[in-house]
Amino acid sequence: MFISRSILSTHTKLDRMHTGNALLHKANQHLGERYRLGVIAPKNNSNWKGPWDCAEFCSWVVYQVSGTLYGCSSSVDPSFADAYTGFWARDARSKGTVIPLAEALRTPGAALLRIPAPNLIGHIAFSDGLGGTVEAHSTKRGVIRTSAGGRRWDMGVLVPGIVYTPFAAVPKTEQVPFVLRLTDPTMKGERVRVLQRALKAAGFDPGKIDGDFGPKTTTAVYAYQVSKGLTPDGEAGPITARSLKIAWT
Repeated sequence: MFISRSILSTHTKLDRMHTGNALLHKANQHLGERYRLGVIAPKNNSNWKGPWDCAEFCSWVVYQVSGTLYGCSSSVDPSFADAYTGFWARDARSKGTVIPLAEALRTPGAALLRIPAPNLIGHIAFSDGLGGTVEAHSTKRGVIRTSAGGRRWDMGVLVPGIVYTPFAAVPKTEQVPFVLRLTDPTMKGERVRVLQRALKAAGFDPGKIDGDFGPKTTTAVYAYQVSKGLTPDGEAGPITARSLKIAWT
């Protein structure tokens, strides 16, 4: 396939600009690459082709575009800095900009963040500004483009030093479905009991079948997700429920 020099030049210039569109462009170059939970991607290695987990992917892209470590451990060495959704939440609150989800959905390159439950991981993706995402999704799917709708997010995040250009209209997205997760106070009820029975039948101990979504049930959900190559956030949304052959009513 012939690619003109002008297009290549445009893409090169785009990568050098500190913009949300440059983040999105860089992320799109890695579609199809592998996911591996817990990997550390050297943020200063421009030739890294995976594997990734969700936070490593987003932090690597930010470093490649802006030269800034963001959402990472306190290490100042970009070769070893550990990215984590909890660190993204920390940095968003201390030195970034937290924005409403509706604004993030219409802003190319904005991060969509699901904050992790204690001792677990959350999830993070780049918004394409049109209701979609680019993200390191899961072991089963790798780095993909997919929909931002129908999923639970806690906040939108803008990284300092990046210039973002939102679209005028907020894209229409699928409504967020019912998601069972660890909260304070904890979620209780028959849906939790159904989930606990399904987890136990699948060989993952949720603790007492008591209809209380506590830490042990959260850990069982997480372990099940890891075993099936799903996004391992410890939350029982529609994808995890379908995998467990649960139909929420």
